[in-house]
Amino acid sequence: MENEIPPHAVNARAGTNDWEDWLRLSLTPHIGLQMQHRLVTALGSPAAVFAQSQDGLLTHVNQVQAKALQHYPPDWDEVLARTRAWLAQAREGVDQAIWTWDDDSYPAGLREIDDPPLVLFAQGQTKRPCWQGVAVVGSRNPTPQGKENAKAFAAQLQQAGCCVVSGMAMGIDAAAHVGALRYPDPQRCVTVAVVGTGLDQVYPRQHHALAQQVAQHGWLLSELPPGTPPLPHHFPMRNRLIAGLSHGVLVVEAALKSGSLITADMALSQGKEVFAIPGSIHSVLSRGCHALLRQGAKLVENAQDVLEELPFYGSIQANTPVPPPKEPLTDSKQLALLKALGHDPQSLEMLLLSSGLALEDVLLAMQVLVDAGRVAQMPGGLYQQLHG
Repeated sequence: MENEIPPHAVNARAGTNDWEDWLRLSLTPHIGLQMQHRLVTALGSPAAVFAQSQDGLLTHVNQVQAKALQHYPPDWDEVLARTRAWLAQAREGVDQAIWTWDDDSYPAGLREIDDPPLVLFAQGQTKRPCWQGVAVVGSRNPTPQGKENAKAFAAQLQQAGCCVVSGMAMGIDAAAHVGALRYPDPQRCVTVAVVGTGLDQVYPRQHHALAQQVAQHGWLLSELPPGTPPLPHHFPMRNRLIAGLSHGVLVVEAALKSGSLITADMALSQGKEVFAIPGSIHSVLSRGCHALLRQGAKLVENAQDVLEELPFYGSIQANTPVPPPKEPLTDSKQLALLKALGHDPQSLEMLLLSSGLALEDVLLAMQVLVDAGRVAQMPGGLYQQLHG
């Protein structure tokens, strides 16, 4: 438990471990977030809370809560040991920080939400500011076009001066981080991944490389102490932090019961803008976006549509970068297939009927289009044209 903490590992005040008191209060059973804040406001600090007698505590809390405050949280020694070990593992070029409520580094946007955590764990370029956050979220099982849209919007928003915020989940979240990382900026945090585990873990596991890239150019952020596994209820909780760090939330693709809609609802409750990309009426993954549009979200077709609704629009670069155009197609069979594909996924059988081409010609031309990034092959033997 007495691991030595490197000087660059944590940006808490030198010579103190007051984060331990904040963490202890945040983990005390029967003391919810609002009560935690009321106690700190009334008594001045977590240390002052723990210094109270039972009678002193009973002026603020009930008997069950007072008893809980007079004992360490369950598994406290293990939590403390894991947290100290995590701090001790900080590597050169990547900070590991504990931001408490009284720390100047605590993100200002999170101070404005209804239930901000007392303690945040951060990893990455923690001294670089996350300016003008915009969340990009969506389905864990998107269409190929949905992934491309998330990457393109995130890249253009980041180059326009925004920090792209998401949850590093499979699908749209990961694509958003990848897009934001396309053009790194050494002066600022380009993306923030708010995760549902302790920062000594990566979930899903296949995102280890992505997590390392985020740490090199942005932040990984969690309200959960090291050692916390990926439990289902952690992910809806973290959505309020994604919304809180952002001035607006862009939903790329989402089913009607998607967690992305929770993030959008939280953004609305915080007075933030919500944006949605429309999709095919035949796609289940368009229904969540269409529901948001019916409820008043702004329909967007490009990053400029998002930027012009943000409160800081006048102070940032108004012209977002446009990706270079793809090489024009000249092959008549490939052009016929793209025309037959249209904008919705199509089966090989439908393409044969609508294009009038022979099976051999369709297979050969389709393989060229897939290799060129013009078309994506989807589950169930379907093909989808990619735009952008």
